[in-house]
Amino acid sequence: QVRLVQSGGGSVPVGDSLRLSCVHSTDTFQDYTMAWFRVAPGKGRDFVAAIAWDGSRTSYADSVKGRFAITRDNAERTVYLQMNSLVPEDTAEYYCGRDRRIYTFNNNYDQTDFYYWGQGTQVTVSS
Repeated sequence: QVRLVQSGGGSVPVGDSLRLSCVHSTDTFQDYTMAWFRVAPGKGRDFVAAIAWDGSRTSYADSVKGRFAITRDNAERTVYLQMNSLVPEDTAEYYCGRDRRIYTFNNNYDQTDFYYWGQGTQVTVSS
């Protein structure tokens, strides 16, 4: 049974940093692209960042490029999202997801590309 368990998040002032973590329950983690999405108040689930199964490629939404970094540790079955220079527009519930398809990576993702999801983590940035 695949489970994704998230940690991190919280409330921070503008300009601060946070790191989110997402632990995958099985060793199949190393075979799949992982991604982060977010849901801002009143909006849908938007793509934030993705990383290929072997960590060789990454993709970011324009709104977070240069500020956020997605990484993974296959030995620990964990994907991370380092968020720097946070702004109020980053306030959202953040979700990690696992691609439906094995050994596949695209530069643009929709939430329908992902089957397993974490429980969500709230990030609040105050001005």
